[in-house]
Amino acid sequence: MLNTRNLFVATFIAIISTYLMVFGENKTIEMIKEQYLFLLALLIISLAVIFFKFKLKDYELINFNKNNSFSLQSTLVFFLIFQVVDYIMEDGFIGMISQWFLYWVMGLIALLLMETINYYKNYQLIYNKNQNI
Repeated sequence: MLNTRNLFVATFIAIISTYLMVFGENKTIEMIKEQYLFLLALLIISLAVIFFKFKLKDYELINFNKNNSFSLQSTLVFFLIFQVVDYIMEDGFIGMISQWFLYWVMGLIALLLMETINYYKNYQLIYNKNQNI
């Protein structure tokens, strides 16, 4: 079974390597800087996850997300559909791969949002249980 964290790290390395080979260092840095709002959102959501991890570190947590996972196969099909659309809409291969970093950031945001929601539900459950005592 693939570890999600390892998959995100591996894909990040592959994306940056591809960008550096195709676009060069300056264009790669420029393309990443253009996604600053998404990166800011990623930072804020990461802080929320860290906050809840810290608050709930001494409690046993329930995984509310166990039924909300996508298979790797459906994720790849979804990605391939977007690649075909980007190939057509972004004028070819270069335009298509220029969207990869955005997809990576959006995938990470989705993953962290699911984690944050899971932590929040656990936080509410523990908070309500402690108030009733």
